[in-house]
Amino acid sequence: MQRTIAREIECSGIGVHSGKIVNMKFCPAEADSGIIFLRTDLFNGARKIKALWSNVVDTRMCTVIGNQHGGKVSTVEHLMAAVYACGIDNMLIEINAEEVPIMDGSADCFVEIIESAGTVEQAAKRKVLEILSEVEISDEKNGKKARLLPEDGASYYVGIEFDRSVIGNQAYELELTAAEFKKEVSRARTFGFLEDVENLKKHGLARGGSLENAIIIKENEIMNESGLRYNNEFARHKLLDAIGDIALIGARFKGRFEGHCTGHELNNTLLRAMFEQKDSWRIVEE
Repeated sequence: MQRTIAREIECSGIGVHSGKIVNMKFCPAEADSGIIFLRTDLFNGARKIKALWSNVVDTRMCTVIGNQHGGKVSTVEHLMAAVYACGIDNMLIEINAEEVPIMDGSADCFVEIIESAGTVEQAAKRKVLEILSEVEISDEKNGKKARLLPEDGASYYVGIEFDRSVIGNQAYELELTAAEFKKEVSRARTFGFLEDVENLKKHGLARGGSLENAIIIKENEIMNESGLRYNNEFARHKLLDAIGDIALIGARFKGRFEGHCTGHELNNTLLRAMFEQKDSWRIVEE
């Protein structure tokens, strides 16, 4: 059956690009309503934005969703991964700014918040999107590809390649359950290179970025004193991102996702290709 959170719960954190404190409130929502963001700082039609693949309006640095009235919410992927992995189908997220707070750069804080709120079962069956045949897309120029495959369950695989020896070639695979997500993936942090962060800040971005909410790499060294949380944390974080992006299908996912050097743009393009190939999937009730 569908689930929502048991009670309202609030949190706050810094926006990675704005550098401003962002406040959010998670609220229970009715069955079949899905995950909806409500911009409390906006008015009229711009306020409500449903977390769906078709509402993705930008993927250059993160996943951004928006509506036809100009309302937007950015950096939704970590939160959406936590919401999905924790089994939440319906929730209203009130937010007073354009970006979800970065917290510690992972999904761990959001998992803790949802667990603290608790969940309740609702009187409606879950809708499941089942992959029936392979869907694949690629960016051959940049060596990137992603695909969806039929599978009895939900699994994810991500491989990455970087010319920096501190990262190198890494891969991670996960059979998704709430427990496995919390233990193996939720604490994996976003990462970046010092020179890129400095350049972003010169252009008024990444004002809230720091060693407190990202793994920062200088040449071939990790600048964070505490080091890594997992030996392949970079691949695990990319897999976390993929879970958040695939969660935007608006239903439970039954299939397998595989990505090589994939990112938000390719993940969303894959979903769009899948929905265009109407014989590659079906919606069933769980």
